[in-house]
Amino acid sequence: MQIFSKELTDTDVRFRLSFPTHCLQHLDFAGNNLVDLHVKDSYGELRVIRCLKRDGDYDKPVLSKGWRKFVAYYGLRVGDKVVLHREDDHNLGSQFRIEAKRSIMLFGEEAWGDVTRAN
Repeated sequence: MQIFSKELTDTDVRFRLSFPTHCLQHLDFAGNNLVDLHVKDSYGELRVIRCLKRDGDYDKPVLSKGWRKFVAYYGLRVGDKVVLHREDDHNLGSQFRIEAKRSIMLFGEEAWGDVTRAN
């Protein structure tokens, strides 16, 4: 199940990725303001990316620690897209998968292709 998809802004690429508050329902903070998400990237590599949420009425979530490494690894830039998925497994529990996409022109139409590793 897709949790969110977002085209990256300058702030997303340079600092942290913010995403819609309604997506918090898919994450288990267990009473804390942070959770370390164990996500697999497009190559099956396991990454740990921290998700923080603010206190109070406005819980705006962001991906912080580990996020910049992901950006650098894939050479992401403004306008690229990131998609976060949650896959529920009865034996393993919730598993997360993250994809990096880049806009390409294909037969005169915009399409989104996978971003390969920058390194």
